[in-house]
Amino acid sequence: MPFRPSPISSMHVARSGLRLGWPAVRDRRVWWTEDRPDEGGRTTIVLRSPDGTRRELLPAPWNARTRVHEYGGSPYTVTPAGEVVFANFADQRLYLLGDDGEPTPLTPEGSSRYADLSVHGGEVWCVREHHGDDGTVTRGVVSVPLDGGEPREHVTGSDFYASPSVSPDGAHLAYVCWNHPLMPWDGTELRVTSLTGGGTRTLAGGPRESVLAPSWRDASALYLVSDRSGWWNLYEARLDGTPPRPLHPAEEEFVRPPWHLGGLPYAVLGDGRLAVLHGRADLRLGLLDPATGTLDDLDLPYTGWGGVLAADGASLVGVGFSATTPRAVVRLRPSSGEAEELRRDLADLPDPALLPVPRPVRVGGGVHAFLYEPPEPDGPQPYVIFLHGGPTAHAGTELDLEKAFLTSRGIGVLDLNYGGSTGYGRAYRELLKGLWGVADVADTVAAAQWLAAEGLADPARIAVRGGSAGGWTVMASCCRSDAFAGGVSYFGVSALGPLAAHTHDFESRYIEWLVGPDPAVHAEREPLALAGQVSCPMLLLQGLDDPVVPPEQSEAFVAALSERGVPCTYLAFDGESHGFRRAETRAAALAAELAFYQQIFQ
Repeated sequence: MPFRPSPISSMHVARSGLRLGWPAVRDRRVWWTEDRPDEGGRTTIVLRSPDGTRRELLPAPWNARTRVHEYGGSPYTVTPAGEVVFANFADQRLYLLGDDGEPTPLTPEGSSRYADLSVHGGEVWCVREHHGDDGTVTRGVVSVPLDGGEPREHVTGSDFYASPSVSPDGAHLAYVCWNHPLMPWDGTELRVTSLTGGGTRTLAGGPRESVLAPSWRDASALYLVSDRSGWWNLYEARLDGTPPRPLHPAEEEFVRPPWHLGGLPYAVLGDGRLAVLHGRADLRLGLLDPATGTLDDLDLPYTGWGGVLAADGASLVGVGFSATTPRAVVRLRPSSGEAEELRRDLADLPDPALLPVPRPVRVGGGVHAFLYEPPEPDGPQPYVIFLHGGPTAHAGTELDLEKAFLTSRGIGVLDLNYGGSTGYGRAYRELLKGLWGVADVADTVAAAQWLAAEGLADPARIAVRGGSAGGWTVMASCCRSDAFAGGVSYFGVSALGPLAAHTHDFESRYIEWLVGPDPAVHAEREPLALAGQVSCPMLLLQGLDDPVVPPEQSEAFVAALSERGVPCTYLAFDGESHGFRRAETRAAALAAELAFYQQIFQ
């Protein structure tokens, strides 16, 4: 059965994403980052001036990208004078971008990486990650003079750090820290260290409380996000030891999971109110009065926002989106409600009739998902179940041309937030604890059964695709069920022992939470050990420079399927890491995926 013709090509999709992010604002000037898919996926920094002009600050080959935790985060900060300090991807050094446009190095050459940057007292304060010659990784909070020099280390000893912030009077340093085997959504501590008299105290957090995103209200108190109630809510904590005070208790999340370092999900406005992000899955934008707890959403055409807000008193900047509106850097004036788009992720949108609008659904007894139906379906259609990575991440509803690429051709999409996803409280994300490869697979199979039972999908034409941890669930689902016509794995995990031995430090102990420490259980769960049960065709795609999920993971699974004669296609891309960034790679991968569906959906 041929697919419908569509004007949305694989190259159209590949070249469309600028990945706008990390907004900053100061004195009516706005900065943000943009990717360049046609330049190898490098990241540049863009400045919008008060007169409306927009210019790129970093020409090629400069690449503003940090590798701390391998996933990185905000790669730059802005000084009070409006200068930009950024991390350069090639050498991971910090640079100061001068008025003449020529970057000057601030940190020495070596094996250190820097992230979560802010400026106070003529110094850049940040997290430093040092990689020793013996393979050890250590981290701490350091400050770097704006005129360059050796970083000064202020705190160390924990495995991980985030959100270093100096109090307005310069007397205290606040930061978040945690240790293996915890991940930051499991348990962290908010600590404050005196920069004048020494001494450190813990204000909030512990092994069963995730505290994130602290910032100073004034010299005596901080705002923070904690899930002590079971949901990531906003609190105020005082240095005098008063228990943290909730600002707006709600069964909603006020932050995204901290896979990346840097930025805040709220911003202090000139009148003392907080602009906040809150909701489930997608986060809405509202104004919160910390004195009364009143929270009012802004009436805007964006149904969701990226995880970072910035304000300079008068202006608020964020990245908004909807299912039919591409990601856009938006500047708002909360006093008037006026909003202005400064830059869109997509310059040319397809016909709006080709953009699918998601419908939230519950499948398999309460699993959250978003349904994208093809236009004018005539009976049951072929469907692809999308599985996000992480697995502690979530699927939202922002415009995604990959989905439109499929639905415009008559292929439906179900974007699944299986148990373990974020956006629905701590209890929901802990449904996966110890059950990776079981609970996520059960939810994926239940989603396929639901699609068939609802008459939406032809049960013989349901595929499953996902990347990273989502690739693990793709492979595990195809091992454990015959519900799928085929599976597509992007840089997926197939074996736990090699992953624990060779992956990066940030996730090196994550398996203990997801599966447990017992190698016998690993052998029962991992797709590589169950490859003999796969009967459907599979497509595996992999970056050869991936430090998170090394190529051996895909290669071993491909070899196991080939030995059994199971149809399997393997595409490896030189120069690509964990998540494809080059336009030509993304286009080739999507074209191969469509060809795969054409074969299995006949």
